Amino acid sequence: MDPEATPNASTEHPALTTDVLMTVRGIAKVFGDQQVLADVSFEVVSGEILGLIGPNGAGKTTLLECIAGLLPTDAGEVRWRGWSVPPARRKERLFYVPEAILPYPDQRTAEVLTFFRQAHRQPPSRLEHLVGALGLEPALAKPVGALSKGYRRRFLLALGLLAQRPVLLMDEPFDGFDLRQTHEVMNLLRDEAVDGRTLVLSIHQLGDAQRICDRLVLLSSGLVKGIGTLAELTVAARLPIGSDLEEVFLALA
Repeated sequence: MDPEATPNASTEHPALTTDVLMTVRGIAKVFGDQQVLADVSFEVVSGEILGLIGPNGAGKTTLLECIAGLLPTDAGEVRWRGWSVPPARRKERLFYVPEAILPYPDQRTAEVLTFFRQAHRQPPSRLEHLVGALGLEPALAKPVGALSKGYRRRFLLALGLLAQRPVLLMDEPFDGFDLRQTHEVMNLLRDEAVDGRTLVLSIHQLGDAQRICDRLVLLSSGLVKGIGTLAELTVAARLPIGSDLEEVFLALA
């Protein structure tokens, strides 16, 4: 890790001192005269579920696109185990699942999933597991472009989970799901983390974030307002232990 890196969550979270996988440092992005992101810095620990939390318009999607290397930044860098990684090389380590994308809309869902499985050299059993866990069976014969919002979301999740990358970036992974479906997807993502996958999730529903995330990066108007576990953020906000994420976010942001 770069000894000159700006102090952040590593001073609050002991696990970060042992296996920091990725460091986002000083990311800034300006569109016209609007500062969308300003000096965003945090660290990602191997095997954790990290939540980028904030309301719509906080800069979460822009931040994910900058981290993935899809959007040029005006300042900052992404480091992998201490080494700076240029945007063109990040796809070797990161896989990004956007919220609004529809690949191969004219192809049958089953064909796209099979193609993706083969491209990432995954065994057929891996795809079978994901289809079952995500309840994709009714959608397999349909063209991707004909899928409902919920099935489209499940399809994109399957593509992300098939990708052989150590870090998976997901924009609003629970959008379009009801309560039961959200819990099922959360269980699947927790299993992925237990198996060693690192997840960075953009979430605007604070209740969902509180249930799934190990640590949180609170964003408001492109600025980081807090980093840490819910317990650590509760202390930083000077709120009673047991306060929920909504109370903590409002106090800090």
